[in-house]
Amino acid sequence: MKYLVKKFGESLQSEVQLTSSKSESNRALLINALSGNKLELSNLSAARDTQTMQRLMQEAGQTWDVLDAGTTMRFCTAFLAVKGSGQTITGTPRMCERPIGLLVDALRKLGAEIEYLGKEGYPPLKINGLQEQKAKRIEIPGNISSQFISALLMIGPSLPEGIQLQLTTEVFSRPYIEMTLGLMKRFGVTADWSGDTITVPHQEYTGGAYAIESDWSGASYWYSIAALGEDTNLLLGGLRGESLQGDQEIVKIMEKMGVQTTYSPSGAHLTSNGRLEKAIDINFKTCPDLAQTVLVTAALKGVTLHMTGLESLRIKETDRIAAMQAELKKLGATLTEDGNTWKMVPGEVPAKIETIDTYDDHRMAMAFAPVSMLQDITIDDPGVVAKSYPAFWEDWKSVGIQIEEVS
Repeated sequence: MKYLVKKFGESLQSEVQLTSSKSESNRALLINALSGNKLELSNLSAARDTQTMQRLMQEAGQTWDVLDAGTTMRFCTAFLAVKGSGQTITGTPRMCERPIGLLVDALRKLGAEIEYLGKEGYPPLKINGLQEQKAKRIEIPGNISSQFISALLMIGPSLPEGIQLQLTTEVFSRPYIEMTLGLMKRFGVTADWSGDTITVPHQEYTGGAYAIESDWSGASYWYSIAALGEDTNLLLGGLRGESLQGDQEIVKIMEKMGVQTTYSPSGAHLTSNGRLEKAIDINFKTCPDLAQTVLVTAALKGVTLHMTGLESLRIKETDRIAAMQAELKKLGATLTEDGNTWKMVPGEVPAKIETIDTYDDHRMAMAFAPVSMLQDITIDDPGVVAKSYPAFWEDWKSVGIQIEEVS
């Protein structure tokens, strides 16, 4: 199935209540399970990843299938390392190609019994929870997926001796680690991050009510619409000016491409500011999930990007760097790589754009959808958005954008 997203061609004056944060939801669900279900959570994300994690935590069967949910795989692996009793955890074929060796090594050092059922370093796994803690201090690189670090931190209070993580390299995706520590603090757990070491003593999570914030990752696609449209006035409901989410960085990035943000109790208000910088330097190491959206927006607005911090994109739902190199060509743009730096140079946008392939990656579909502010765009396999933003296309239609199913 494909969607033809019709050229909008109007001034966008509207209001959207955004989906809630998948990142916050998944962390809160793990903390709730570790607390013995003491939390009262509301506004949980409807994303498939979150629904999968919620189902697994409730059903507690012997085989845990996370489907294609990377966060769920990592968080549930850590959970089973302290609470498991021989469960198998697995996922889709692509999920079983995503490395998990560093997390498994750390959990084994703590005392968990974990067996690889296939290729060494990759799911599926068989996990027995630790009977005795064998170590407290764990060394782990800071430039790996922050989800490994967050998973270890969240189980830290449940360990008899707590945990002490020494980060052996520069830290990437720091805001996601800070989000984790912020939520842990919200539920009564104290931690200390001094220099390259994070220490979490043994303690108990407390209960309490918590409403999940709207999703800044999901907001980024609306920022792209605002940047590509004319005279935009858009309210994104449920966003907070003081957020735990690192993807709030989209505010600063899109300010350079014409979008002004102000806040009210209702959410974030997006308006046009008339600004456009023709060349922008961006380090995506703290917000890699924004990269695809920003690349598409810049390509269409004639902005050259000089980028760092994209390394983790190679091990996401697809190799996102390779995917973006292929699909940006359809917009007349080129994405080149030189060591650990990347450059995107815009070109002439064709009068008719080829169908955009999505590579079974939700963010590919959503990043290219805003092209419709300028011309018709066809998106292949649009249903992939269910992974993080199931209501995406309905929200798109709610503001007047026309979408047709085509063969």
